[in-house]
Formats: sequence, C-alpha cells, structure tokens
Amino acid sequence: MAAPVKVYGPPLSTAVSRVLACLLEKDVEFQLVPVNMSKGDHKSPDYLKIQPFGQVPAFQDDYITLFESRAICRYICDEYGDRGNKGLYGTDPLVKASIDQWVEAEGQSYNPPSSALVFQLAFAPRMGIKQDERLIRQSDEKLSKVLDVYEGRLGSSRFLAGDEFTMADLSHLPNTQYLVTAGGRADAMFGSRKNVGRWWEEISSRESWKKVVEMQQQKGP
Repeated sequence: MAAPVKVYGPPLSTAVSRVLACLLEKDVEFQLVPVNMSKGDHKSPDYLKIQPFGQVPAFQDDYITLFESRAICRYICDEYGDRGNKGLYGTDPLVKASIDQWVEAEGQSYNPPSSALVFQLAFAPRMGIKQDERLIRQSDEKLSKVLDVYEGRLGSSRFLAGDEFTMADLSHLPNTQYLVTAGGRADAMFGSRKNVGRWWEEISSRESWKKVVEMQQQKGP
C-alpha cells in the first residue's frame, strides 16, 4: 500500500487549506506535517530543500516534491485522476482550459485584494498589527469589481467553469471563508450579489470543505 502524501503547514493557512480541500475531494490519503513558523521551521535547511522560498505549503508524494498550492492541486488531480471527484480538473482539453482560466482569474484578480483583506481583517488583529484602513478600502473596491464579473458569469452558469464543481471554485474557498467569517464581508460582498451568494453557499457546503474548516478550528489558537 502506498504511503500517504505529505502536506507541510497549518490548516489555517489559506494555501495549505486549498491543498487539503483538493486532497479530500480526490479521496487521497494524506499526512499533515506541522510547520512551526514562529520557531523558524520554515527556514531550516531540510525544509528549504522542498520549499525553497520558505513558505507553506510544501508537498511530498514519494520522491516528488512540490510547492505553490495551485500547482499542487493540478498535480493531485492528474496523478490521482481515477479517485474521488473525477471531474475536479476536467477530463478533456477544452474543459481543462475553462477551469484553468478561472483558476488564473482567482490567482491574478481575486486573490490579490481578497488576500489583502484577509490579512488586514482576520490576521492583523490576532498579531497585534494596526489595520491599514486605506488598504482595506482599496481592496474592497478592487474585490467588488471582480465580484461584479463573477455575478454575471454565475448568472448563466451554476459554477465558474460550467455546471459542475471544479478546481476553479475550490480555489476560491480559503480566502472567501475568512472574508465571510472573520472579515465580516458575508452580506456586503457576497449576500448582496444573488448569484455569487448562491454559489458561495453551495461550494462552502461541500463535505470536503467542511472537514477543512473543522481542521482549522482544531488547530486554531
């Protein structure tokens, strides 16, 4: 029996939780390896061999090592294509291209303002860092424009890449979870947009994501 893959990092990390959700969707056995960043685990020579930037997550599958959560998710979907949710990353080139374009939209358009908001609204208070109100306003404005595009798309499609849940939707789960809980953006950003609100309710109700949230709560402070 093959050894479980290893994911290095805390579930509270948005990038780590993206990988965990993908593994759960694909029904791939995994081992979560703690990385104590406050103690400098992420800067140790052994860790830097598998994550040269000293960030999380890092990923191991036998002799294979990877970093960057979206690339890890693509690998999981291709390597374990016959397991779990077989359509998570599509089954033909056109479907994959549609999924990829929305994963890219998440990484390039959705992630920058939403990550800024997650840090300012969810993590800065925990870390005793003063919130940057100007950055919060700017990020709110940028994210609103992105969500307006999503609202139009989701008016004609159940999910971002079509009528099935895919990695395009999954990739949005980590940041959005923080925005609608600790960030207080549930109504202003998501509930106020009918299609986006419906989409969020559906994707956040998946059993895979519920398990990730449970892991975050168990590992939380």
